[in-house]
Amino acid sequence: MSSTVEALAATPAGETPLLLRALRSEPVPRPPVWMMRQAGRYLPEYMAVRSKLSFLELCHDADLCCEVTLQPLRRFAFDAGIIFSDILLPLEAMGCPLTFGKGHGPQFSEPVRSRSAIDALRSIDPWRDLPAPLRAIQLTNARAGVPILGFAGAPFTLACYLVEGEGSKEWTATKSMMFTDPEAFTTLLNRLADMVGDHLQAQIDAGAAAVQLFDTWAGALAPDDYRRFALPAAQRALSRVKGAPTLYFTRDASPFLPWMREVGADAYGLDWRADMAHARAILGPDVPVQGNLDPQALQAPPALIAEKVRAIIAAAGPRGHVFNLGHGLVPTSPIAGVQAAIDAVRSWSWA
Repeated sequence: MSSTVEALAATPAGETPLLLRALRSEPVPRPPVWMMRQAGRYLPEYMAVRSKLSFLELCHDADLCCEVTLQPLRRFAFDAGIIFSDILLPLEAMGCPLTFGKGHGPQFSEPVRSRSAIDALRSIDPWRDLPAPLRAIQLTNARAGVPILGFAGAPFTLACYLVEGEGSKEWTATKSMMFTDPEAFTTLLNRLADMVGDHLQAQIDAGAAAVQLFDTWAGALAPDDYRRFALPAAQRALSRVKGAPTLYFTRDASPFLPWMREVGADAYGLDWRADMAHARAILGPDVPVQGNLDPQALQAPPALIAEKVRAIIAAAGPRGHVFNLGHGLVPTSPIAGVQAAIDAVRSWSWA
């Protein structure tokens, strides 16, 4: 791994990191900033690492996961990092063969669509079966100088991939199982929730300063189905987690805001379609939020990026706001746009 540590931003000794202060709704001079998928394909240094091995090989190498996590922290003055891994690794550990086809995304060769397939899922011990992300958190914490977040996929989102066998726009097989055999689908969600909660807790035990639960595809549900299936499953997962702040994120979450607090997270990520001021009014001023710049807005001129960043910060208010994108960075995200957004956040002052 590179020994370039001097370029990394660091929290002054004895001072509580800005991220943790914001997640506690404590006064901050400006919001902390990090970005989902900040370690990834938009960085040439990441692509140099990826050119030598497959995505899954990278995910199972703790030293390289640490290196890739540190790459954006060397280049940008982020206030936090998020460990490099993938939400589907625990499903592989549960006995579901996983591949990442070039141009096709993740694929499970044996979709889980029956009660017998659900019963066949293995229970896992995160320290035994998922050592790479846990060791990577330990390694990165020793080098980063800023808080490192862990993460996991939420039960409903994981179920989507397991039942479909791959990504989808409509999630037809998933919803078919959900509607035709809700008891089996709930059993699947509960199995996944317990695994996810234990995986998040292990990351905290390894040193993660906070953990984020990604329920990316819950936004595909109607509000009543979200309340019946995705919400209680996420709630069950987070009920097993203690010792560090928890964040919950789903795309297209605006219809679910009136019930979002029932998930039981400490903070909630908002996608770019949510109006920040409206969301804060619904969630309540005591609930920390995260977000929510449109990732494609990073394609804009720096002045417009700064304008959009300032509008989000102003709407979020001076307490309980972590600046982030409304979803993750993409391979075409311009480095200059990322820098412009960070500069705009860091130049803000609530004083």
